[in-house]
Amino acid sequence: MTLPWTLPAAVELRDVGPRDGLQVHPPLPLVDRARLVTALIDAGLREIEVGSFVSPRAVPAMAGTAELLALLGPIPGVTRTALVPNERGARDALAAGADALTVTISASERYSVANTKMTRADGLAQVERICTLAQAAGTPVDVVVSCAFGSPYEGDVAPAEVGRICAAARDAGAQRVTCADTTGMATPARIAAVVAEVGSEIGLHLHETRGTGLVNAWAGLTLGVTRFDCSLGGIGGSPFAVGAAGNVATEELVFLLEDCGVATGVELPALLRASRLLAELVGELPSAVARAGGRSAGA
Repeated sequence: MTLPWTLPAAVELRDVGPRDGLQVHPPLPLVDRARLVTALIDAGLREIEVGSFVSPRAVPAMAGTAELLALLGPIPGVTRTALVPNERGARDALAAGADALTVTISASERYSVANTKMTRADGLAQVERICTLAQAAGTPVDVVVSCAFGSPYEGDVAPAEVGRICAAARDAGAQRVTCADTTGMATPARIAAVVAEVGSEIGLHLHETRGTGLVNAWAGLTLGVTRFDCSLGGIGGSPFAVGAAGNVATEELVFLLEDCGVATGVELPALLRASRLLAELVGELPSAVARAGGRSAGA
């Protein structure tokens, strides 16, 4: 099949379901969280955000992430990523053996205070300290710029401001930067504006709050972006942004990309089995592909 688009040959997918997805659900037993991560690995995912090192009072579902990492153990060829909000969380994650760290800095001042109780300036100072700790441990850091396409508090965010924060994160020592549409305010036009400002060497973390997550991923793909966050079943959302819906569903993104000749390294039938496990754990999933299956009857 000859397609009228120029697309990358392959992409990297990071499933954030065990963290972003589960953080808004009632806490699951560690053994079930481990089963979910294992099912994703069996489907071919090679980077998984397994949890976060945040206060269990703030996000009860993420309590015990250190124990989860110990239960999983090191997995050859798989990066077990942990989200950390501050220097203390980074120390705990590194001590627990996380393979990589993600840390969030917001493009929105008011969201930053609501989400992390820090101003953006304080957040960037934390990023620098976290990167210094991680560099000493030989652990890579991905800085996720939340509200990169709009703020639930302040409305539009200028692409130039997103560019400033991305540059500051790289200057602080981050190996990667990911732009996040935290509350689903992006459209393809806004994706294009941010990519034009910061370049395509970023990741995209997209949500389906307004039903545009998958088309925004497609827009990024056509602009040369090759790293995407996604969440099994399309679950997820922010406890600090009212109305935020789940992430782009991993199975929907894999279904679309593989059929268009973009390699993901993920096997859709195995991913759908993982979706069925997730549905047993948390209930009905938002993902249309999880409900309808793949193109073949066997999927």
